[in-house]
Amino acid sequence: MNTIKIAVIGLGYVGLPLARLFATKFAVIGFDINKDRIHDLQSGTDTTLEVEDEVLQSVLVKEPSSENGLFCSSNLEDIRNCNYYIVTVPTPVDKNNRPDLTPLYKSSETVGKVLKKGDIVIYESTVYPGVTEEECIPVLENISGLKFNEDFYAGYSPERINPGDKLHTVEKILKVTAGSTPEIGKKVDALYASVIEAGTHRAPTIKVAEAAKVIENSQRDINIAFVNELAKIFNAMDIDTHAVLEAAGTKWNFLPFKPGLVGGHCIGVDPYYLAQRAQEFGYHPEIILAGRRLNDSMGQYVASEIIKLMVKKDIHIKGAKVLVLGITFKENCPDVRNTKAVDVISNLESFGTNVTIYDPWANPDEVKHEYGLTTTKKLPSEKYDAVVLTVSHNEYLKIDFASLLNKNGVLYDVKGILKVKTDGRL
Repeated sequence: MNTIKIAVIGLGYVGLPLARLFATKFAVIGFDINKDRIHDLQSGTDTTLEVEDEVLQSVLVKEPSSENGLFCSSNLEDIRNCNYYIVTVPTPVDKNNRPDLTPLYKSSETVGKVLKKGDIVIYESTVYPGVTEEECIPVLENISGLKFNEDFYAGYSPERINPGDKLHTVEKILKVTAGSTPEIGKKVDALYASVIEAGTHRAPTIKVAEAAKVIENSQRDINIAFVNELAKIFNAMDIDTHAVLEAAGTKWNFLPFKPGLVGGHCIGVDPYYLAQRAQEFGYHPEIILAGRRLNDSMGQYVASEIIKLMVKKDIHIKGAKVLVLGITFKENCPDVRNTKAVDVISNLESFGTNVTIYDPWANPDEVKHEYGLTTTKKLPSEKYDAVVLTVSHNEYLKIDFASLLNKNGVLYDVKGILKVKTDGRL
């Protein structure tokens, strides 16, 4: 009889695909405080589109069971009998770009209320080195009354989910694992190895695993910042940045990064976690923060470039109609968390333009709640003084841009994907 029973805490872009995968071999309780989310999932629908409805429905069960399958719940009692707790909640930053560990604290309190002797708590949320053992474990001990590494244990396995990516799904991405003791490290590794086709890498300590994850995204952020700076330089020189990158990419060891808006819940956030931790140890990280500053400035840069192009075409800026294509943080994905498209929009509006946002993927209610912006899922039929492509959704490749632009209108391609002639791009 299978004695492993897993609770996955947080059923978002990371938690649900993981819970679904584990449910093919184990009894899994998916726990989330969002009752609407639980209702949708129990009905067999994933609004994040990370798990296809048929795949989700194939593992769903109608009540907690000792057999394989996924039961989704917002009832704390339903996870009381689990012996593995996997925490997959967000780790955002506040308005000052300081790490906000509130979701981790809250979820640790939740687990602490049902924690028993022998249980293992595994964290997947991206954090700076030390958060699991120095921030989360004390909460578990305080709430449960149990002692760490005597009564209960911990593990860490950083998430590597790529939202919207149907090729690199959770089972096909190699998983880093770690445990609070060597023995627990082996147990945590074996648990993931049982479902991860790509295999696992067991790190020697939890802090090593935490550090490995946070530098993955920091490295990407720095590399994208470099090509964003190149784009600014080459635009000033009237040189095609993409043509330069294509030529340089003919060398076998050239890294193929492209310029663009860098947002989302990982690359746009994680460098701040590492920087904050470094500063606590008395070191001021120069390259990490410089890269983040440059990437954070790209929305303003794009907007100013668009305005310059409009001025050159004698378009009256105040009251000009601008259509922005895309509000999600990346292509072919409904995720709007920390999207930098809003920076382009707010800066365009600061010049007095009237902005319309068309995004067939984004949930208008979610965008309204998060940013106070109105979006549409239907392509408008009117004409605009400027059309700005900020996100490379597949739907945009089919648009007849001539039908959207006024005479002398500006077409700006932030992503550099359009085959038609544009007035500007990064």
